[in-house]
Amino acid sequence: MSTDRTRPAGRRDRTRPGTVPPQRTPQRPRRPLRPHQWFAERLLAVLSGQRPVHWMLGHTIGEAYDQLAELAPDAPLGAGCRRPVVRACYGTQPATGVVEAFASIATGEQVRAMAFRLEQGPDQRWRCAAIDLGGERLPAVR
Repeated sequence: MSTDRTRPAGRRDRTRPGTVPPQRTPQRPRRPLRPHQWFAERLLAVLSGQRPVHWMLGHTIGEAYDQLAELAPDAPLGAGCRRPVVRACYGTQPATGVVEAFASIATGEQVRAMAFRLEQGPDQRWRCAAIDLGGERLPAVR
């Protein structure tokens, strides 16, 4: 006897009552991004032209917003036909409430460097205080 005939009308799955569904491999929970990793993704979105500069208004202090406004119109990290990604992002804490970070950004075969400084305010929120894009474009190492 075919299972198609015993299934209730409208039911599409092939499981039978009383059967145990296949076991799924449990996935490890994702670790939350550290502040410098989170900011690297946000800065990349602005500097690649995916997001407008004003998206970072509440996340910048001092001259950082002016630096973004100056850099963003040229979309310096968005050149090429592929969407840029953060390959790696590392940070160091030279003082309490300060993180100096750098990220390598890959767009297809090109890799660029992005450095930035985060400062923690009295409200415990991290804000970007400086941004620097540097180096000539080099081919990605595979």
